[in-house]
Amino acid sequence: MPEDAQGPEEVADRVAAALEAMGRPSEGESFEELSDQVRQLALGQRRLRRLLDAVVAISADMDSYAVLQHIVEAAADLIGARYGALGVLGEGGEFVDLITVGVDAEQLMATSGLPQGHGLLITLIRDRKSLHVDDVAADPSSVGFPPGHPVMTTLLGVPLMVRGTVYGNLYLADKHDGTPFTDGDGALLTALASAASVSIENARLYQSLKHAAEHFQLRMLPTLPDLRPLDVEGRYEPASELPRLGGDWYDALTLPDGATCVVVGDVTGHDVEAAPLMGQIRYMLRALVYDHGGPPSLVVSKLDRALTMFAEPPTATLLLGRIERADGRYTLRWSNAGHPPPLLIGADGGSRFLAPAHHGIPVGIDPAVPRYDHAYPLAAGSTLLLFTDGLVERRGQDIDANLAALADQAARLATAPLRDLCAELVAGRCQAFHDDVAVLALRVPGHRAEWR
Repeated sequence: MPEDAQGPEEVADRVAAALEAMGRPSEGESFEELSDQVRQLALGQRRLRRLLDAVVAISADMDSYAVLQHIVEAAADLIGARYGALGVLGEGGEFVDLITVGVDAEQLMATSGLPQGHGLLITLIRDRKSLHVDDVAADPSSVGFPPGHPVMTTLLGVPLMVRGTVYGNLYLADKHDGTPFTDGDGALLTALASAASVSIENARLYQSLKHAAEHFQLRMLPTLPDLRPLDVEGRYEPASELPRLGGDWYDALTLPDGATCVVVGDVTGHDVEAAPLMGQIRYMLRALVYDHGGPPSLVVSKLDRALTMFAEPPTATLLLGRIERADGRYTLRWSNAGHPPPLLIGADGGSRFLAPAHHGIPVGIDPAVPRYDHAYPLAAGSTLLLFTDGLVERRGQDIDANLAALADQAARLATAPLRDLCAELVAGRCQAFHDDVAVLALRVPGHRAEWR
C-alpha cells in the first residue's frame, strides 16, 4: 500500500517505529510517551472521520433505517462497545423499533417484544439526560434482563432529542477491553445521538409533508358521477419524490345535451404552483364545456383565449372528449392539445392508440393556432383509456416502447373490472414515478340490452 493511501493508525505505527529506532535507552520513556500521543491523535482522527460519516449519511440517498443502523454501528465501533442499540419512539411515546449491534434484535423482539416503559433505559426518555452506569445489576432502577438477552455490566446511554422532542434513545454496553466508559465516550455518543435524532425527525417531517401533499391533491380531484350505462373509473398516483404536488387531473360529467364529457390534463410544472393552476384550468374548462358546449375543438379554443387573462398564461396538455350515443351506438369525438393519445381496448383484447395526424399544441401557448376534432366509434364492450404522460415516460427509456408495453398490458386486462384495470396499469408500470399520473377509464356496455 502506498504511504499516501494508509490510514491514520498505519501512519501512527510507522511513526512510532521510527521514533523507537531513533531513540536511545535513556530516552526510551519520552519516546514512548510521544508514540502514545501519536496513536491517540490517530484514534481521534479516526473517530472524527466516522462521526462525520454518520452525519453525512443523513443527507445521503439512504432510508431512515439504514442511517440509524449506520449510526449504531459507528457508535459501537468507535467506542469499542460489545453491544449497542437504538430504540425509536412512535408518535404516542411507545417504542416502535429497535436497532441493535451485538444482539439479534429479531430474535430478542420475538421472545420479549420491544422495550417497555420501565427499567434503566426508560430513564433516558423520562429524565431526558445521559446515563452512565458502571454496574447495571447494582443500580436501583435495574429490573434485570428479559429471557434470551445477554447479561450486561456497564451501560452508557443518551436520549435522542431535537428541540425538546424525544425520539428514542441510543445506548452501549460493555467495552471490549473491560474498561469503564469515559466522559469522552459520552461526548461522542451524544454527537451520534444528535445525528440519529435529526434523521428520525427528518423522516417524520417527510412523511407528514407527503401525507399533506397527497391529501391536498386528492381533494382537488373530482368525485366521478354515475354515467350509466357507461362504466367509469379514475386513478391518481402522486410522484414518488417530494413535493409530490403536480398538475395532472381527470374529469367526467354528463352534459345538458346528454353527451358524456371526459378530460385528462397535465399542467406544466411539478411544484406547489402546478396544483392550484390545475384547479383553475379544470373549473374553467368545466364551465366552458357545460354552459357553452360545441365540438371539443371549439371548447379548447375558448380555453386558449380564456387563459390570456393571466399575466403569464399557464400551459397544459389535455385531451377533451365527448362520448355521444345515437342509434344504439357510441362515438368518441375529441380534440387533443399536445397530450398522449387515448388508448382503445376492444372486448376481444385488441388495442390501438387513437392518434390522428393533426395533433394540437398545448393550451396557453398561442390561441391563434387552430384546433382539430376527431371521431372514432366505440364498439360494444370496449374500454377507452385516457392517461397523462407520467404513466409512460421514464428517465432514460424510449417512450414508444413504453406506450407499446402499456397497450399490451391493457389488452390483457380487457375484460377486468375497471377498478382492477386502473390499479394494475398504475402499479404494474413502475414502482417509483418521477411525475404524477392520472388515469381515466370508461367502458361501453357490452350488449344492447345493457344500453336501455
